[in-house]
Amino acid sequence: MLKRDILRASALVGASVLSMPRPALAQASRPGLIGSFEAAEAAFVFGLPIVMNYAVMYEFAIDRAGSQFKAPFNAIYNEANVATWRDTAVVTPNSDTPYSILWLDLRAEPMVISVPEVPAGRYFSVQVCDGNTYNVGYIGSRATGQGAGSWLVAGPGWQGATPTGVKGVIRSTTHLALTLFRTQLFNPADMPNVAAIQRGYSAQPLSAFLRQPAPPAPPAIRWPRATAELVKHHFFDYLDFALQFSAPQPEEAAIRAQMARIGIGTGSPMPMSLADRLELLAGAFEGERKVEAGVAAAGIAMNGWRVTNVPGTQQAYNGDWMLRAVVAKAGVYANTTEEATYPFTREDATGATLDCSTNRYTLTFAAGRLPPVNAFWSVTMYDGRTQLLIQNPIDRYLINTPMLDQMRRNADGSLTIHIQKDDPGEALRANWLPAPNGPVYMVMRLYWPKTEAPSLLPVGRGAWQPPGIVKVG
Repeated sequence: MLKRDILRASALVGASVLSMPRPALAQASRPGLIGSFEAAEAAFVFGLPIVMNYAVMYEFAIDRAGSQFKAPFNAIYNEANVATWRDTAVVTPNSDTPYSILWLDLRAEPMVISVPEVPAGRYFSVQVCDGNTYNVGYIGSRATGQGAGSWLVAGPGWQGATPTGVKGVIRSTTHLALTLFRTQLFNPADMPNVAAIQRGYSAQPLSAFLRQPAPPAPPAIRWPRATAELVKHHFFDYLDFALQFSAPQPEEAAIRAQMARIGIGTGSPMPMSLADRLELLAGAFEGERKVEAGVAAAGIAMNGWRVTNVPGTQQAYNGDWMLRAVVAKAGVYANTTEEATYPFTREDATGATLDCSTNRYTLTFAAGRLPPVNAFWSVTMYDGRTQLLIQNPIDRYLINTPMLDQMRRNADGSLTIHIQKDDPGEALRANWLPAPNGPVYMVMRLYWPKTEAPSLLPVGRGAWQPPGIVKVG
């Protein structure tokens, strides 16, 4: 359900921008048409993930009266539900891993995140994503194993020693950060077991963990209200505000200097002339155009599927602000590729649009060629128009690893998934992925993909590719 909420919140900054902001240069000191234009374009590309994050954070952790509010800072919110066709609020729901959500305020002191022992065979992950949308750390099956433990998450500038009882330190480049807990769900009846694990997740200030007096509370923040219209018309205001929570990084020196020329990140608002507004507006539109083009071209084509590599970390992006913006626009808070990979498609193996109103399709994994994962994989069906789950007579929305024992194999050991709107009959029903009466959108999720051959990784160079979807007849 979280992904649908995020898509809704991300839309605040995803369409057209922007009327221009408060920070800008006075007419007498403007750098000229080209200078202001280029600075605004660069600022938009650099700032898009940061502003997207602020919009989501405002809805989830600040706006208590809003419909998307989850919990205040430093408190965990557990989502214990299974998405079905009745869930229509936001598109492309994930039915594999219910979420727990924790927004962190690290200004006063670090926070300690603790996880319980999770039984072997059940995948879980804890993703810490900072305000720059860097994945700064992971806890869980891939990163740290199934055992219980505590990890410290520290903001910029914290210099303390690793406390006794803490297994590791995760360092955020910003004072405000997001933590996403994903816990594998085997089937709808398994939800109570997931909820029991979620109750074992906890977060507490370092002082409470050490049973010491708490430091002084940080100053209260006057949060700018974030709505669709406000973000569209004051993008650079939100960027300027959010930068106060982000420590300047070495690779940011050039872009921060460029933004300072138009008053962003300086802490000193500047008056703005009409000429300034026009230049900044044009630069922002050009930045948005280039990001949109990058999203459209993202990913590598594989037998009708597309697969996108997500660098994730600050070191992997290495100052590539366009790549960071494209990843955020395509799917903010995406897992780093090593944690999960997401092939998606609207096409069959020939490039034709999937449409089950008159067609039937099959997806066949050759013997020994199931998606190569250390955790589990799934293939989820969505309506191609709405990207929502499909109402169907067997209440099946995906096929995943836990279902394999009930599925029928072909004589040669291969596995065929039957993609169609009509029940294929008792003999094939276990392998049926019900489809809409119309266009189709499908997402394959590979959690903890294997790195040894055959593997999907590195994306575009691995020995395994998702097989193409074939039209029957």
